[in-house]
Amino acid sequence: MTTERPAAGDPSRTAPPGIVLVGARGYGLHHRATIDRLVGLGACTLTAVVDPTLDADEDGGVPVVLDVAAARATGPVDVVVVAAPIAAHLPLALAALESGADVLLEKPPVTTRADLASLLDAERRSGRVVQVGFQSLGSHALPALRDGSLVGTVRSAAAVGTWTRDQAYWDRSAWAGRRRVDGVDVLDGVITNPLAHAVATALALVGCRRADEVARVEVELYRANAIEGDDTSAVRVTTTAGREATAALTLCGPTEVLPSVRVRGTTGSAVLGYTTDEVTIDGVTHGLGRTDLLENLLAHRSRGDALLVPLVSTGAFVEVLEAVRATEPVQIDHPWVTWDGEGPARRPLVTDVEAVVDRAADQGALFSEVGAPWAHADRDEVLDELVVDGVAVASVLDGAGTIPTSSPRPYLHPVRTLGGTVVSAHHPPDHDWHCGVGFAIPDLDGVNCWGGRTYVHGEGYVWRDDHGSATVVHAEHHGPSLRQEVVWRGPDGHVTLHEDRALAWRAVDTGWELTWSSSFRVPGDAVVRLGGPGSNGRVGAGYGGFTWRFPPCADIAVRTATASGEDAVHGSVAPWVEWSAVFEGVGATIRFEALDHDDPWFVRAAEYPAVGSALAWRTPTLVHPGVPLVRSFRATVSDGPVEHGAIRHGPGEHGLDRSANTLVG
Repeated sequence: MTTERPAAGDPSRTAPPGIVLVGARGYGLHHRATIDRLVGLGACTLTAVVDPTLDADEDGGVPVVLDVAAARATGPVDVVVVAAPIAAHLPLALAALESGADVLLEKPPVTTRADLASLLDAERRSGRVVQVGFQSLGSHALPALRDGSLVGTVRSAAAVGTWTRDQAYWDRSAWAGRRRVDGVDVLDGVITNPLAHAVATALALVGCRRADEVARVEVELYRANAIEGDDTSAVRVTTTAGREATAALTLCGPTEVLPSVRVRGTTGSAVLGYTTDEVTIDGVTHGLGRTDLLENLLAHRSRGDALLVPLVSTGAFVEVLEAVRATEPVQIDHPWVTWDGEGPARRPLVTDVEAVVDRAADQGALFSEVGAPWAHADRDEVLDELVVDGVAVASVLDGAGTIPTSSPRPYLHPVRTLGGTVVSAHHPPDHDWHCGVGFAIPDLDGVNCWGGRTYVHGEGYVWRDDHGSATVVHAEHHGPSLRQEVVWRGPDGHVTLHEDRALAWRAVDTGWELTWSSSFRVPGDAVVRLGGPGSNGRVGAGYGGFTWRFPPCADIAVRTATASGEDAVHGSVAPWVEWSAVFEGVGATIRFEALDHDDPWFVRAAEYPAVGSALAWRTPTLVHPGVPLVRSFRATVSDGPVEHGAIRHGPGEHGLDRSANTLVG
């Protein structure tokens, strides 16, 4: 229920407005310093602080309360400043508006178009306002550049950001570097968070702030760190007026350089240092200052000043986030990344990244368009869809989006239950070469068709130029069945193995069922050896063959008819193995059956979630000329809760000692 209170600019309100700060640490400390300064000037009062990490009744003499509603017992709640994690922005802002408060909401306000629409609707219904914390948009340089007096009419703006971030940065919170947390999009990456101001400022300079002013968004997202999000990315936005705003950004540079925006107009050009509010034209630098966004919000309330960053004006930025959400970041391939430092100070350095960023900004281009040696612009093509009872349960991808050292190959992803729960993952940050559901072979006659480093007995895992690939050369789809001819090649393109792959799918009482059969044959007269770390001397690491990589999940229960838990099931020979878990709050169960063979099961739960059937647990498997090697499986995918009574554990809790296998399996 909206609390009755004077409207913004109502002269009858004489007491200074009361502010509630939600999020007192991290960037919230900057807001606290601003609020304390304004309190000293008599412009406002600080009613309360909301922060679940504070185990105290007060914070600097200010009451600490559970939520905004509880703050009303300690004083007026006129403005709520939200400096909370991204996933909490929408619910906190909605609650503040419903309470009758105006809001200063940290950037990005939300991460989806739908959430922005919900927040705009709440803003209209409540009669209150949301100002978004893009502090750079309070710079006096923006109107100076936009009014035509400095460079004429602005035609383009290119943001440049070359920063460096170490492992401690990504370890600072549970959502850092994540794209989704508990089913909520957070999209934390270079575009969304550390250099979001660069993108927002470039958009504002070309007059593109609302969603309806965006004609097209193009993004290229890369990551050198083991994160879900992007750390090296390029953005190009074309406006409905024909102008362009671009951004070339990285967190993997050798040094940290103050970010800037290169502005081109009809009569000249300029460089805006948006963190310092300095404009450089013809070698002369001018400092122009800025208006603080909280002060602007208070002025809007007291005398009706126009908001500098009203919620609706962030629509264009949210359109960029929609493009980010629709694009999976690509791992930068091993040869183009070097590592500096150890432990929390460890950080990646991307080859030539400063020069690439400079060229992209200068040309208003994407990384692949300026010849970045690590740019992998190819994307997976959907070859087919598996549909059960009108529900798309899996996509067949060709693997073109996989980088060379992750051994490109066809696979299934996303795989879903009939209820829509996604139960497969591809290119996870811990092992980029894990690709959905499919076949992969770590040692195919000396060729790595698994991806990542190669296990060498006596040396461990080492990087070698031995990565192969697999491609579909022929396919036939008949009803609920698909046949593919897959060719496996070495790094020189030489054909090493042929595979006749057959998939069939149908509805069953408990969900839907996938039958997978792979028949391997050699192309010539020589015997072909299928091996892996297990057959090459690493005990217990017999991965390779049919593999199903799961997305992050909780309450994992893995069992066979006679064994429960990762330790007991891993390496066992059993007709079937069952995996139950909770995926983004929803339970699902996948039951695997081995058909006409007795390869051991390969299981990971503590380190990462996956189930596979080991082709070469201790010894290699040989494929002889004229004698196909066949491996067939049945997987039943069901919606439903985790089965009670089984042994459960989640990633990172307990299980086998995997320390030697981190980032290699």
